[in-house]
Amino acid sequence: MEEANERRREERLRYQWPVWFGQDFSKAVSQGLMVDVSSGGVAFTCNADENCPQLGQRLVTRFSIPRLEEGDSSATTSFTRRGHVCRTDKVNRFVRRIAVQFDEALSLKPAEQASIDLMRSKNPMA
Repeated sequence: MEEANERRREERLRYQWPVWFGQDFSKAVSQGLMVDVSSGGVAFTCNADENCPQLGQRLVTRFSIPRLEEGDSSATTSFTRRGHVCRTDKVNRFVRRIAVQFDEALSLKPAEQASIDLMRSKNPMA
């Protein structure tokens, strides 16, 4: 497990928030729970049922990440990204962990942005 962390190009933002995914948002959409996110991809858990993504499958994901703003602890920034499933892990009989690599990276690095937002919230003059 630690070897995988060493290969990562950037720190991930570990965050539990809903993720919606599907092959096309004009059709059936399923919900998962985000595990972590970086500018290049997202990992989430979902039910191990007929809607569970398979390795190599193309997906569209929609998710939000926190954005700390003075006086609003619930502020988020939402993203929609296309990508492909690059890994699936069996958590247990009922749950799978899915990793999706984005076709187009996010314009920010979520873990770095969260750190900057946190520093600003503690020091408004920064």
